[in-house]
Amino acid sequence: MVQKSLILAVETSAPIGSVAIAADRQLLAEATFSGPMRHSSEIFPAIRGLLDRFGRKPKDIEHIYISVGPGSFTGLRIAVSIAKIMHLASAVKIVAVDTLDVIAANVTNLILEDGVQNSSDERRGTRDETIAVILDAKRGQFYIAVYQRTSDEPRTTNHGIWKKIFPDSLMTASQFLDRFAGQAEPIWLLGEGLVYYADKFKPVPSGVEGAEGIHFFDEQYWTPRAAKVHLLGYEMSLKGQFADPVTLKPKYLRCPDVKIKPR
Repeated sequence: MVQKSLILAVETSAPIGSVAIAADRQLLAEATFSGPMRHSSEIFPAIRGLLDRFGRKPKDIEHIYISVGPGSFTGLRIAVSIAKIMHLASAVKIVAVDTLDVIAANVTNLILEDGVQNSSDERRGTRDETIAVILDAKRGQFYIAVYQRTSDEPRTTNHGIWKKIFPDSLMTASQFLDRFAGQAEPIWLLGEGLVYYADKFKPVPSGVEGAEGIHFFDEQYWTPRAAKVHLLGYEMSLKGQFADPVTLKPKYLRCPDVKIKPR
């Protein structure tokens, strides 16, 4: 029996990275690194471990899907470098997936109704569902994107992937609240930018979660995962949306903060 070629998915934009392997749409396994910023030391052992688990070899990998940013500068460079090396070595095709989209995909199957996170078909509301992904960009700013899934669209369309209605942008918490708080429909927040700064996204003067339509997903949904890189990357591959390995680079909304020391 001929085995299917494999897909390797890599998520190194966040402090804790992960990798996954899949056969077409089917996710076979995912491995999460043991701690923050362990990308360079654990990524190759993790990939090797997944391949060994299924008795496969690196030559069996036909596609690599990577989370291309925004995110950790070092982590993103590692993913891009691995993708380029694999392409040069064996013509592996590359799909570059937006990191904010990857985080949004964590809540693909959740239904938002009356301020409650719910995955039950019986409690699906008729209102629009809107979410925002928040990542820390330092210097008091955040990478933010807003997504919507409306009630008149089939929830299985594109496997439930959210439609981005506000592109990846660099803004402050107050700018976000000025634009999105107090709308007719609630907006739900997630993303690792909330780990230390959730209070900044709670509208004043009340500062109460849910005030003026702002709600927060549980922290388990805030971190990007390689499994979701595969989910989105596979959809992109079906549309022929492969990256050019020559021009591929990490997606930075801001250039790295590099200071040259005086001699």
